[in-house]
Amino acid sequence: MVMADREGVESASGPITALTMLGLAGTMGNGIARLPFVHPFRGPGGLADNLGQTATRLAIRAFMGYTMSLSIPEFRSMERVLDQICSGVMPPIVGGVGKVELVKDTVGGVEGVWCRPKPEALVDDDGDPVPLQGTILYLHGGGYIGTTPMMYTAFAAALVRLSNCEVFIADYRMAPEFPFPAGIHDAADVYRALLEQGTPAEHLMVAGDSGGGGLATSLLSYLHAEGLPRPAALALFSPEIDLDLSQDSMTANADSDVLPWSIPVAPYLHGVQPNDNRVSAIYASPDTDWFPPTFVCWGEAEMFRDSIRDFAARLAESEVPVHAMEELGMFHVFPILMPWAESSKRVFRSLSSLAGTHVRPATRRAVAEPAQS
Repeated sequence: MVMADREGVESASGPITALTMLGLAGTMGNGIARLPFVHPFRGPGGLADNLGQTATRLAIRAFMGYTMSLSIPEFRSMERVLDQICSGVMPPIVGGVGKVELVKDTVGGVEGVWCRPKPEALVDDDGDPVPLQGTILYLHGGGYIGTTPMMYTAFAAALVRLSNCEVFIADYRMAPEFPFPAGIHDAADVYRALLEQGTPAEHLMVAGDSGGGGLATSLLSYLHAEGLPRPAALALFSPEIDLDLSQDSMTANADSDVLPWSIPVAPYLHGVQPNDNRVSAIYASPDTDWFPPTFVCWGEAEMFRDSIRDFAARLAESEVPVHAMEELGMFHVFPILMPWAESSKRVFRSLSSLAGTHVRPATRRAVAEPAQS
């Protein structure tokens, strides 16, 4: 369920939505038109990677800047259109090329999308069945305010292929209509339901990127407080874990990141202090005996760099098993935006090793109907 279809959420009229989409196309076209004038081949990688990185930065920055200028109803209507496009395009792509099936389901009262290996991908060279490595509860990014599970199916399919896990992308409630702690409660409901349906905690991995990465760390704090078992592992991609936004990299990397220089956090916080450890994991003290082994990656050129560095260092100092990767010259959530880049491939290989080391193979698979385009 996209946010625009939730009860109490306003959306724009058809004509306004059409104008909004035209404006988006024009803005992104304007952003890409700048490519020849910004030294597109400069960067830390090869020529192709550098060109792709520059083009991606221009396109996403244009997208971010435009969407942040919209009213809430216009934003939700645009989001619905993008979700509809992904719903039509992604199932045949990830199914045909990636051999991953998409299944819409409701877990713990929260809608979402399962991404799973197709049956023919769950056999070895001798034709014998291969068990799923585990189950990943994925919390998508979007700064706590936007995007949908269907927009993340390409990345989730990559996680399925590299880890041999099934992935449930939860459609949690977002701000400003549903500020903190609504998203955490939704994620916790999914986690509880997975346990109740027979998935042991040692088969579960929690993962997320950007705002979803921040939500994942908030979820762990909530699970610990509620006395629930910890997941087998945690995977974070450029997590938004310091809503105080006071680190030097917030301004030093504003020109090199894909994020807007002014990042909105007030809609999610809704009066909660940004240094509250429930929303900003950088201010929390991890329980060494409970916090799971953690994989975290980020870009050297992203605005959240300093806070993520500090978070990874704090985990290591607390003797929590942590594998931290900072990729030179890369921006926010680069493995999602540029999965073909060499730096992203290094991340995928490391993450695959984490799943194989800390997550025990699982046999449980939820039953639901395939996603409809």
